[in-house]
Amino acid sequence: MKWMRYMSLFLALIILVPAVSGAPASAASNIAIVLDGKPIQGDAAPYITSDSNVTMVPLRLISENLGATINWDQQTSTVTITSDSKKLVLTAGQQTAMVDNQSVSLDTSVQIRGGRVMVPLRFIGEGLGLTINWNQANQTVTLRTSGYTGDDGATTGSTTGSGSTLGTPANTTKPVTPSAKKEMRGAWISTVFNLDWPSTGSSGNAAKQKQEFSALLDQLQGMGMNAVFVQVRPSGDALYKSSTMPWSKYLTGTQGKNPGYDPLEYMVAEAHKRGMELHAWFNPFRATTDANTGSLDPSNVVLKHPDWVIKFGGKYYINPGIPAARQSIIDTVMEVVNNYDVDGVHLDDYFYPSSETSSNKFNDDATYTQYKGASSNKAEWRRNNINSFIQQMDQSIHAAKPSVRFGVSPFGVWRNKSSDVTGSDTKAGVTAYDSMSADTRTWIKNGWIDYIAPQVYWSLSLPVARYDKVVDWWVNETKNTGVDLYIGQAIYKLNTPEVGWNTSDEIINQLKYNAKYSTVKGSIFFSAKDLKKNPLGVLSKLRSYWGL
Repeated sequence: MKWMRYMSLFLALIILVPAVSGAPASAASNIAIVLDGKPIQGDAAPYITSDSNVTMVPLRLISENLGATINWDQQTSTVTITSDSKKLVLTAGQQTAMVDNQSVSLDTSVQIRGGRVMVPLRFIGEGLGLTINWNQANQTVTLRTSGYTGDDGATTGSTTGSGSTLGTPANTTKPVTPSAKKEMRGAWISTVFNLDWPSTGSSGNAAKQKQEFSALLDQLQGMGMNAVFVQVRPSGDALYKSSTMPWSKYLTGTQGKNPGYDPLEYMVAEAHKRGMELHAWFNPFRATTDANTGSLDPSNVVLKHPDWVIKFGGKYYINPGIPAARQSIIDTVMEVVNNYDVDGVHLDDYFYPSSETSSNKFNDDATYTQYKGASSNKAEWRRNNINSFIQQMDQSIHAAKPSVRFGVSPFGVWRNKSSDVTGSDTKAGVTAYDSMSADTRTWIKNGWIDYIAPQVYWSLSLPVARYDKVVDWWVNETKNTGVDLYIGQAIYKLNTPEVGWNTSDEIINQLKYNAKYSTVKGSIFFSAKDLKKNPLGVLSKLRSYWGL
């Protein structure tokens, strides 16, 4: 996991989880976990504690694979796991747990590692009625449910301890690498301008909007998608119940008007019903999509905090240089984290506007003068503002819900090699670092994000920003960092005049290129409506490529 995150959260965890065992884990042991003959994996690698030889796994592995309901109480650092008639309660730092209201001793209880809540596998598994075996030779834990009769090839190995330990005698056999986490196959669902959902024809009609969303999920899942990234804050508004922002006009046609249901609650339930992940996508600093303030709800940030916004390029932006304004965005994200069972928080590239020129400036001079501190120039100050925002967002999310993943989808080029010798071999006219003050390298290096999904929206034959060269750069940046790399794929460019997009093979060839690297964990496609259009017959090729 990301050790820099662990260090940055250390002081907070002393407060939040005062009695977590300090015993370090043993070195990574490449533990594989098999349930009823099929490999399973959570959102963090399992490990074995060095003091008690207990195999620890992330909570998500339990919730996604063992059919259990998970409740994590941050204030008491207690996890409650229920399945059928079984109920297990574990509290960090306590050497006993409750099983159906009976006290049971533990070798190791809940631990927090790299921002993830980890629990003892054997104790949880046996508490939920599974049979568990440990195969020392290939470092594999085999789980069997009571109704499973298949042959999973498991060999019972040595086990020790009091019901929560998987023994690990001296290992002289080279461990077998566990199966990789499932490949991300995601789709962005844009709500701004009613692009992907909901349709303008469903405005104000809750039943129709629900039907449309459910049908959209069915279509995307049929295409092979296993995750959706839904735009829940398109521009200073919300598609969820918020105490700080008005209801989005894309639901009813009027900003601030209650749609008659909670869209995000419905969307999460529908996604999870299908086994799909749902990541809540936020436009961080965009306050409006135009300069018309007459139709804004009084609670919109432009009217409520006019000192926080700057008009630029025909729209209003929240000024990233104002600490209180940045915190307000974190606060509204935390409304979602605390109140909804989302799998992730996802930011796009709306940081500082990229279209600033020498004659058309983003007017933050006064803010710079007030808050510049030790910054030597405005460019450095702006990057520091965004860095601080990302770091604080990361800490807030993982302190509240360690299982929620935090990711960003930045512009595809960090910097050109002509500006920085460590940049990519590109000649992009816009770069994340210089144009948007988004220093993605720093976020990756410090482990402030769980994943990054750069928008690599160019073909394999575009000279100024060739797809393969851009992917190569991101692979190099993320390898051995613990930050997952997904590639943003431009399905929307198929059948457009831009170089390289005259055949649907372009997308397949890009996916094949990604497959060269184990570092690339999957793709996210922009966007849902473009997938539905099936440009140049790409869907049949995608299904064939994925073996569907």
